[in-house]
Amino acid sequence: MAGNWSRRGFVGTLITGAASLLNSSRLFGAGVSNTSAAATVTGFGQSGNPYQELGIPTVINAMGTMTMLGGSLIRPEVELVMSQAAKHFVGIPALEVAAGKRLAEMLKLPQGYSVLVTSGAAAAIQSGLAGILTGDNESLINQLPDLTGMKSEVIIQKSHRNPFDHQLRATGVKLVEVETRDQLRRAVNERTAMMHFTNFANAAGQIKVDEWVKLGKELKVPCMNDAAADTPPVSHLWDYTNLGYDLVTFSGGKAMRGPQCAGMLIGREDLVRYALLNNSPHEDTLGRGQKVGKEEIVGMVKAVELYLAEDHDALAREWQQRLETVSKQLAKVPGVSTAFFTPDIANHVPHMQITWDPKSSLTPAQASQILRSGSPSIAIGGGEGRPGLAMNSFMLQPGEENIVAEQLVKLFREHAA
Repeated sequence: MAGNWSRRGFVGTLITGAASLLNSSRLFGAGVSNTSAAATVTGFGQSGNPYQELGIPTVINAMGTMTMLGGSLIRPEVELVMSQAAKHFVGIPALEVAAGKRLAEMLKLPQGYSVLVTSGAAAAIQSGLAGILTGDNESLINQLPDLTGMKSEVIIQKSHRNPFDHQLRATGVKLVEVETRDQLRRAVNERTAMMHFTNFANAAGQIKVDEWVKLGKELKVPCMNDAAADTPPVSHLWDYTNLGYDLVTFSGGKAMRGPQCAGMLIGREDLVRYALLNNSPHEDTLGRGQKVGKEEIVGMVKAVELYLAEDHDALAREWQQRLETVSKQLAKVPGVSTAFFTPDIANHVPHMQITWDPKSSLTPAQASQILRSGSPSIAIGGGEGRPGLAMNSFMLQPGEENIVAEQLVKLFREHAA
Protein backbone atom coordinates (compact mmCIF):
# COMPACT_ATOMS: atom_id res chain seq x y z
CA MET A 1 0.00 0.00 0.00
CA ALA A 2 0.99 3.61 -0.36
CA GLY A 3 2.90 4.93 2.64
CA ASN A 4 0.32 7.28 4.09
CA TRP A 5 -2.34 4.57 3.98
CA SER A 6 -0.02 2.16 5.79
CA ARG A 7 0.54 4.71 8.54
CA ARG A 8 -3.19 4.97 9.08
CA GLY A 9 -3.52 1.18 8.89
CA PHE A 10 -6.49 1.77 6.56
CA VAL A 11 -7.53 -1.75 5.62
CA GLY A 12 -5.31 -3.47 8.15
CA THR A 13 -6.87 -1.67 11.08
CA LEU A 14 -10.35 -2.53 9.83
CA ILE A 15 -9.73 -6.25 9.39
CA THR A 16 -7.17 -7.03 12.07
CA GLY A 17 -8.70 -4.68 14.63
CA ALA A 18 -12.19 -6.02 14.04
CA ALA A 19 -11.04 -9.62 14.39
CA SER A 20 -9.31 -8.94 17.69
CA LEU A 21 -12.06 -6.80 19.17
CA LEU A 22 -15.32 -8.35 18.04
CA ASN A 23 -15.51 -10.68 21.04
CA SER A 24 -13.81 -8.38 23.49
CA SER A 25 -15.69 -6.58 26.22
CA ARG A 26 -13.27 -3.72 25.80
CA LEU A 27 -14.94 -2.87 22.49
CA PHE A 28 -17.42 -0.70 24.35
CA GLY A 29 -14.85 0.48 26.86
CA ALA A 30 -15.41 -2.06 29.62
CA GLY A 31 -12.76 -1.77 32.27
CA VAL A 32 -12.00 1.90 31.60
CA SER A 33 -12.63 3.82 34.77
CA ASN A 34 -14.65 6.99 34.80
CA THR A 35 -14.87 8.47 38.26
CA SER A 36 -16.42 11.81 37.39
CA ALA A 37 -19.52 12.62 39.38
CA ALA A 38 -22.86 13.21 37.71
CA ALA A 39 -22.64 16.48 35.83
CA THR A 40 -24.74 19.45 36.80
CA VAL A 41 -25.46 22.09 34.19
CA THR A 42 -24.63 25.71 34.91
CA GLY A 43 -24.69 28.55 32.46
CA PHE A 44 -26.15 27.66 29.08
CA GLY A 45 -28.72 24.89 29.47
CA GLN A 46 -29.35 25.34 33.17
CA SER A 47 -33.01 26.17 32.52
CA GLY A 48 -33.60 22.72 31.05
CA ASN A 49 -34.65 24.21 27.71
CA PRO A 50 -31.61 25.30 25.67
CA TYR A 51 -33.83 26.21 22.73
CA GLN A 52 -35.69 28.74 24.81
CA GLU A 53 -32.39 30.18 26.00
CA LEU A 54 -31.38 30.64 22.35
CA GLY A 55 -34.67 32.35 21.59
CA ILE A 56 -35.93 29.54 19.33
CA PRO A 57 -39.48 28.28 19.91
CA THR A 58 -40.03 24.55 20.21
CA VAL A 59 -42.59 23.04 17.86
CA ILE A 60 -45.53 20.69 18.29
CA ASN A 61 -44.85 18.26 15.47
CA ALA A 62 -47.96 17.13 13.60
CA MET A 63 -46.03 16.63 10.35
CA GLY A 64 -44.02 13.54 11.23
CA THR A 65 -40.36 12.65 11.04
CA MET A 66 -39.14 15.66 9.09
CA THR A 67 -35.41 16.38 9.10
CA MET A 68 -36.18 20.10 9.08
CA LEU A 69 -37.88 19.64 12.46
CA GLY A 70 -35.16 17.44 13.90
CA GLY A 71 -36.48 14.04 12.81
CA SER A 72 -37.94 12.31 15.84
CA LEU A 73 -37.48 12.41 19.60
CA ILE A 74 -34.75 10.00 20.62
CA ARG A 75 -35.84 7.24 22.98
CA PRO A 76 -34.71 7.69 26.61
CA GLU A 77 -33.08 4.25 26.58
CA VAL A 78 -31.11 5.16 23.45
CA GLU A 79 -30.05 8.42 25.06
CA LEU A 80 -28.81 6.50 28.10
CA VAL A 81 -26.80 3.99 26.06
CA MET A 82 -25.28 6.83 24.03
CA SER A 83 -24.30 8.51 27.29
CA GLN A 84 -22.55 5.30 28.34
CA ALA A 85 -20.72 5.16 25.01
CA ALA A 86 -19.60 8.77 25.39
CA LYS A 87 -17.54 7.91 28.46
CA HIS A 88 -14.98 5.78 26.61
CA PHE A 89 -12.70 5.63 23.58
CA VAL A 90 -12.96 2.83 21.04
CA GLY A 91 -11.64 1.94 17.60
CA ILE A 92 -14.30 3.23 15.22
CA PRO A 93 -13.73 0.81 12.29
CA ALA A 94 -13.87 -2.17 14.64
CA LEU A 95 -16.95 -0.73 16.34
CA GLU A 96 -18.66 -0.36 12.96
CA VAL A 97 -17.98 -4.02 12.13
CA ALA A 98 -19.18 -5.22 15.54
CA ALA A 99 -22.31 -3.07 15.46
CA GLY A 100 -23.03 -4.19 11.91
CA LYS A 101 -22.75 -7.82 12.92
CA ARG A 102 -25.14 -7.30 15.85
CA LEU A 103 -27.64 -5.44 13.66
CA ALA A 104 -27.53 -8.12 10.98
CA GLU A 105 -28.27 -10.77 13.61
CA MET A 106 -31.18 -8.80 15.05
CA LEU A 107 -32.67 -8.23 11.60
CA LYS A 108 -32.14 -11.88 10.63
CA LEU A 109 -30.57 -10.80 7.35
CA PRO A 110 -29.68 -13.41 4.73
CA GLN A 111 -26.28 -15.04 4.97
CA GLY A 112 -23.62 -12.78 3.51
CA TYR A 113 -25.40 -9.51 4.39
CA SER A 114 -24.23 -6.92 6.90
CA VAL A 115 -24.98 -3.38 8.12
CA LEU A 116 -23.03 -0.14 8.26
CA VAL A 117 -24.18 2.63 10.59
CA THR A 118 -23.90 5.89 8.65
CA SER A 119 -24.59 9.54 9.42
CA GLY A 120 -28.02 9.19 7.85
CA ALA A 121 -29.75 7.60 4.86
CA ALA A 122 -28.33 10.21 2.49
CA ALA A 123 -24.82 9.34 3.65
CA ALA A 124 -25.63 5.66 3.15
CA ILE A 125 -26.58 6.36 -0.46
CA GLN A 126 -23.31 8.14 -1.18
CA SER A 127 -21.03 5.72 0.65
CA GLY A 128 -22.82 2.69 -0.76
CA LEU A 129 -22.37 3.87 -4.33
CA ALA A 130 -18.78 4.94 -3.64
CA GLY A 131 -18.02 1.42 -2.43
CA ILE A 132 -19.47 -0.10 -5.58
CA LEU A 133 -17.31 2.22 -7.69
CA THR A 134 -14.01 1.67 -5.87
CA GLY A 135 -14.14 -1.69 -4.16
CA ASP A 136 -11.19 -1.80 -1.74
CA ASN A 137 -8.80 -0.13 -4.19
CA GLU A 138 -7.18 2.64 -2.15
CA SER A 139 -6.07 4.61 -5.21
CA LEU A 140 -9.62 4.73 -6.53
CA ILE A 141 -10.94 5.65 -3.08
CA ASN A 142 -8.50 8.58 -2.98
CA GLN A 143 -9.50 9.56 -6.49
CA LEU A 144 -13.26 10.02 -6.12
CA PRO A 145 -15.10 11.89 -7.56
CA ASP A 146 -12.69 11.55 -10.48
CA LEU A 147 -14.00 8.38 -12.12
CA THR A 148 -11.07 7.72 -14.41
CA GLY A 149 -10.68 3.95 -14.63
CA MET A 150 -14.04 3.29 -12.96
CA LYS A 151 -17.60 2.72 -14.07
CA SER A 152 -19.42 6.01 -14.36
CA GLU A 153 -23.18 5.59 -14.83
CA VAL A 154 -26.15 4.85 -12.57
CA ILE A 155 -29.51 3.92 -14.06
CA ILE A 156 -32.62 5.39 -12.45
CA GLN A 157 -36.26 5.64 -13.47
CA LYS A 158 -37.19 9.15 -14.52
CA SER A 159 -40.07 9.21 -12.05
CA HIS A 160 -37.65 8.31 -9.25
CA ARG A 161 -35.52 11.45 -9.57
CA ASN A 162 -35.55 13.52 -6.38
CA PRO A 163 -33.29 15.89 -4.40
CA PHE A 164 -31.33 12.97 -2.92
CA ASP A 165 -29.90 12.38 -6.39
CA HIS A 166 -27.27 14.80 -5.15
CA GLN A 167 -25.72 12.07 -3.03
CA LEU A 168 -25.40 9.87 -6.12
CA ARG A 169 -24.05 12.68 -8.28
CA ALA A 170 -21.50 13.64 -5.62
CA THR A 171 -19.53 10.53 -6.54
CA GLY A 172 -19.10 11.88 -10.06
CA VAL A 173 -21.49 9.49 -11.79
CA LYS A 174 -23.88 10.34 -14.58
CA LEU A 175 -27.54 9.45 -13.95
CA VAL A 176 -29.12 7.68 -16.89
CA GLU A 177 -32.91 8.03 -16.91
CA VAL A 178 -35.17 5.26 -18.15
CA GLU A 179 -38.92 4.75 -18.15
CA THR A 180 -39.52 1.34 -19.69
CA ARG A 181 -38.02 -2.13 -19.38
CA ASP A 182 -36.67 -1.95 -22.93
CA GLN A 183 -34.98 1.38 -22.18
CA LEU A 184 -33.41 -0.16 -19.08
CA ARG A 185 -32.02 -3.09 -21.02
CA ARG A 186 -30.56 -0.79 -23.66
CA ALA A 187 -29.08 1.52 -21.03
CA VAL A 188 -26.90 -1.15 -19.43
CA ASN A 189 -23.34 -1.13 -20.76
CA GLU A 190 -19.75 -1.47 -19.59
CA ARG A 191 -19.99 1.92 -17.83
CA THR A 192 -23.01 0.93 -15.69
CA ALA A 193 -22.10 0.82 -12.01
CA MET A 194 -25.50 0.45 -10.36
CA MET A 195 -29.28 0.57 -10.73
CA HIS A 196 -30.89 2.90 -8.17
CA PHE A 197 -34.46 2.59 -6.87
CA THR A 198 -36.31 5.24 -4.84
CA ASN A 199 -38.72 3.28 -2.68
CA PHE A 200 -41.31 5.99 -2.00
CA ALA A 201 -41.69 6.43 -5.78
CA ASN A 202 -42.59 2.78 -6.33
CA ALA A 203 -46.10 3.61 -7.55
CA ALA A 204 -44.85 6.27 -9.96
CA GLY A 205 -42.51 4.16 -12.06
CA GLN A 206 -43.38 1.51 -14.63
CA ILE A 207 -40.87 -0.92 -13.10
CA LYS A 208 -41.85 -1.86 -9.56
CA VAL A 209 -39.64 -2.67 -6.60
CA ASP A 210 -39.61 -6.44 -7.05
CA GLU A 211 -39.10 -6.38 -10.82
CA TRP A 212 -36.31 -3.79 -10.62
CA VAL A 213 -34.06 -6.07 -8.62
CA LYS A 214 -34.95 -9.09 -10.77
CA LEU A 215 -33.81 -7.15 -13.82
CA GLY A 216 -30.66 -6.15 -11.96
CA LYS A 217 -29.85 -9.80 -11.29
CA GLU A 218 -30.55 -10.70 -14.90
CA LEU A 219 -28.36 -7.87 -16.20
CA LYS A 220 -25.69 -8.48 -13.53
CA VAL A 221 -25.88 -4.92 -12.16
CA PRO A 222 -25.94 -4.17 -8.40
CA CYS A 223 -29.19 -2.60 -7.16
CA MET A 224 -29.65 -0.07 -4.35
CA ASN A 225 -33.00 0.79 -2.77
CA ASP A 226 -33.36 4.10 -0.91
CA ALA A 227 -35.99 3.26 1.72
CA ALA A 228 -35.06 6.10 4.08
CA ALA A 229 -38.45 6.84 5.67
CA ASP A 230 -40.09 3.54 4.86
CA THR A 231 -40.59 2.13 8.32
CA PRO A 232 -43.16 1.25 9.53
CA PRO A 233 -43.89 -1.50 8.73
CA VAL A 234 -40.95 -2.94 10.60
CA SER A 235 -40.62 -5.76 8.04
CA HIS A 236 -39.22 -3.28 5.52
CA LEU A 237 -35.94 -3.53 7.42
CA TRP A 238 -35.45 -6.94 5.82
CA ASP A 239 -38.05 -7.13 3.02
CA TYR A 240 -35.80 -5.58 0.37
CA THR A 241 -32.71 -7.60 1.16
CA ASN A 242 -34.91 -10.69 0.97
CA LEU A 243 -35.98 -9.51 -2.49
CA GLY A 244 -32.30 -9.51 -3.43
CA TYR A 245 -31.30 -5.85 -3.26
CA ASP A 246 -27.55 -5.51 -2.90
CA LEU A 247 -27.82 -2.35 -0.78
CA VAL A 248 -30.73 -0.73 1.10
CA THR A 249 -30.65 2.57 3.00
CA PHE A 250 -32.67 3.65 6.04
CA SER A 251 -32.80 6.72 8.25
CA GLY A 252 -32.16 6.02 11.91
CA GLY A 253 -33.75 9.15 13.34
CA LYS A 254 -37.25 8.69 11.98
CA ALA A 255 -39.75 6.05 13.14
CA MET A 256 -37.02 4.01 14.83
CA ARG A 257 -36.30 7.04 17.05
CA GLY A 258 -32.58 6.52 17.02
CA PRO A 259 -30.00 9.29 16.73
CA GLN A 260 -31.08 11.88 14.16
CA CYS A 261 -27.58 11.89 12.64
CA ALA A 262 -27.57 8.12 12.09
CA GLY A 263 -28.78 5.75 9.43
CA MET A 264 -28.13 2.27 8.12
CA LEU A 265 -26.69 0.84 4.94
CA ILE A 266 -27.87 -2.76 4.76
CA GLY A 267 -26.42 -5.03 2.12
CA ARG A 268 -23.90 -7.50 0.86
CA GLU A 269 -20.95 -7.87 3.20
CA ASP A 270 -18.40 -6.98 0.54
CA LEU A 271 -20.24 -3.82 -0.52
CA VAL A 272 -20.80 -2.74 3.08
CA ARG A 273 -17.09 -3.20 3.75
CA TYR A 274 -16.21 -1.12 0.68
CA ALA A 275 -18.64 1.58 1.81
CA LEU A 276 -16.87 1.81 5.18
CA LEU A 277 -13.52 2.21 3.41
CA ASN A 278 -15.03 5.22 1.62
CA ASN A 279 -16.42 6.73 4.80
CA SER A 280 -15.36 8.39 8.05
CA PRO A 281 -13.18 7.84 10.04
CA HIS A 282 -10.91 7.10 7.07
CA GLU A 283 -9.14 10.16 5.72
CA ASP A 284 -8.79 11.20 2.08
CA THR A 285 -12.17 9.70 1.26
CA LEU A 286 -15.29 11.20 -0.26
CA GLY A 287 -17.24 10.28 2.86
CA ARG A 288 -14.83 11.71 5.45
CA GLY A 289 -17.27 14.52 6.17
CA GLN A 290 -20.04 12.00 6.88
CA LYS A 291 -18.81 11.39 10.40
CA VAL A 292 -20.90 9.16 12.63
CA GLY A 293 -19.72 9.07 16.21
CA LYS A 294 -19.28 6.14 18.55
CA GLU A 295 -22.34 7.35 20.42
CA GLU A 296 -24.53 7.27 17.31
CA ILE A 297 -23.27 3.84 16.28
CA VAL A 298 -24.11 2.36 19.68
CA GLY A 299 -27.36 4.32 19.82
CA MET A 300 -28.47 2.89 16.48
CA VAL A 301 -27.99 -0.65 17.75
CA LYS A 302 -30.16 0.11 20.78
CA ALA A 303 -32.80 1.90 18.70
CA VAL A 304 -33.21 -1.10 16.40
CA GLU A 305 -33.41 -3.46 19.37
CA LEU A 306 -36.24 -1.40 20.86
CA TYR A 307 -38.01 -0.91 17.55
CA LEU A 308 -38.12 -4.63 16.88
CA ALA A 309 -39.66 -5.26 20.31
CA GLU A 310 -42.49 -2.75 20.00
CA ASP A 311 -46.17 -3.60 19.61
CA HIS A 312 -46.61 -1.84 16.28
CA ASP A 313 -50.32 -2.57 16.00
CA ALA A 314 -50.94 -1.00 19.39
CA LEU A 315 -48.95 2.07 18.37
CA ALA A 316 -50.98 2.46 15.18
CA ARG A 317 -54.19 2.34 17.23
CA GLU A 318 -52.83 4.99 19.58
CA TRP A 319 -51.88 7.26 16.68
CA GLN A 320 -55.31 6.81 15.12
CA GLN A 321 -57.03 7.64 18.42
CA ARG A 322 -55.08 10.89 18.69
CA LEU A 323 -56.28 11.89 15.22
CA GLU A 324 -59.85 11.01 16.12
CA THR A 325 -59.58 13.27 19.18
CA VAL A 326 -58.70 16.17 16.90
CA SER A 327 -61.36 15.19 14.37
CA LYS A 328 -64.13 15.21 16.99
CA GLN A 329 -63.32 18.79 17.93
CA LEU A 330 -63.12 19.95 14.32
CA ALA A 331 -66.51 18.38 13.62
CA LYS A 332 -68.01 21.10 15.83
CA VAL A 333 -66.87 23.80 13.40
CA PRO A 334 -69.29 24.40 10.50
CA GLY A 335 -67.74 23.79 7.10
CA VAL A 336 -64.72 21.83 8.36
CA SER A 337 -64.41 18.13 7.61
CA THR A 338 -61.83 15.40 8.13
CA ALA A 339 -60.91 12.13 6.48
CA PHE A 340 -58.35 9.48 7.37
CA PHE A 341 -55.75 7.88 5.13
CA THR A 342 -52.42 6.08 5.33
CA PRO A 343 -49.69 6.70 2.71
CA ASP A 344 -48.71 3.57 0.83
CA ILE A 345 -45.00 3.67 1.64
CA ALA A 346 -43.14 6.58 3.25
CA ASN A 347 -44.49 7.59 6.68
CA HIS A 348 -46.84 4.61 6.55
CA VAL A 349 -48.84 5.70 9.59
CA PRO A 350 -52.37 7.06 10.11
CA HIS A 351 -52.87 10.54 8.65
CA MET A 352 -55.82 12.91 8.68
CA GLN A 353 -56.87 15.24 5.89
CA ILE A 354 -58.54 18.50 6.96
CA THR A 355 -60.65 20.48 4.51
CA TRP A 356 -62.91 23.49 4.96
CA ASP A 357 -65.47 25.64 3.20
CA PRO A 358 -64.03 26.61 -0.19
CA LYS A 359 -65.71 29.99 0.19
CA SER A 360 -63.24 30.81 2.94
CA SER A 361 -60.36 33.05 1.95
CA LEU A 362 -58.00 30.92 4.06
CA THR A 363 -55.62 28.88 1.92
CA PRO A 364 -53.81 25.75 3.10
CA ALA A 365 -50.49 27.58 2.91
CA GLN A 366 -51.85 30.43 5.05
CA ALA A 367 -53.33 28.01 7.56
CA SER A 368 -50.05 26.18 7.88
CA GLN A 369 -48.13 29.43 8.33
CA ILE A 370 -50.53 30.80 10.97
CA LEU A 371 -50.23 27.62 13.01
CA ARG A 372 -46.45 27.54 12.67
CA SER A 373 -46.03 31.18 13.72
CA GLY A 374 -48.44 30.91 16.63
CA SER A 375 -47.80 30.18 20.27
CA PRO A 376 -47.45 27.32 20.69
CA SER A 377 -45.91 26.73 17.28
CA ILE A 378 -47.59 23.82 15.47
CA ALA A 379 -46.18 22.24 12.33
CA ILE A 380 -48.83 20.84 9.98
CA GLY A 381 -48.15 20.26 6.31
CA GLY A 382 -50.01 20.41 3.04
CA GLY A 383 -52.45 17.75 2.01
CA GLU A 384 -50.05 15.07 0.74
CA GLY A 385 -51.38 15.72 -2.77
CA ARG A 386 -54.86 16.22 -1.38
CA PRO A 387 -56.83 19.43 -0.73
CA GLY A 388 -56.44 21.23 2.58
CA LEU A 389 -54.05 20.25 5.36
CA ALA A 390 -52.72 16.85 6.37
CA MET A 391 -51.44 15.83 9.76
CA ASN A 392 -50.24 12.72 11.50
CA SER A 393 -49.84 12.13 15.21
CA PHE A 394 -46.99 9.67 15.63
CA MET A 395 -44.55 12.38 16.68
CA LEU A 396 -47.02 14.11 19.02
CA GLN A 397 -46.35 13.86 22.72
CA PRO A 398 -49.17 12.70 25.03
CA GLY A 399 -51.75 15.46 25.37
CA GLU A 400 -50.49 17.53 22.43
CA GLU A 401 -53.40 16.33 20.31
CA ASN A 402 -55.67 18.43 22.54
CA ILE A 403 -53.54 21.52 21.95
CA VAL A 404 -53.58 20.91 18.19
CA ALA A 405 -57.36 20.50 18.24
CA GLU A 406 -57.81 23.71 20.23
CA GLN A 407 -55.62 25.75 17.89
CA LEU A 408 -57.22 24.34 14.74
CA VAL A 409 -60.72 25.09 16.02
CA LYS A 410 -59.62 28.62 16.87
CA LEU A 411 -58.06 29.07 13.42
CA PHE A 412 -61.15 27.95 11.50
CA ARG A 413 -63.58 29.91 13.63
CA GLU A 414 -61.53 33.08 13.09
CA HIS A 415 -61.46 32.50 9.32
CA ALA A 416 -65.00 31.31 8.78
CA ALA A 417 -66.43 32.06 5.34
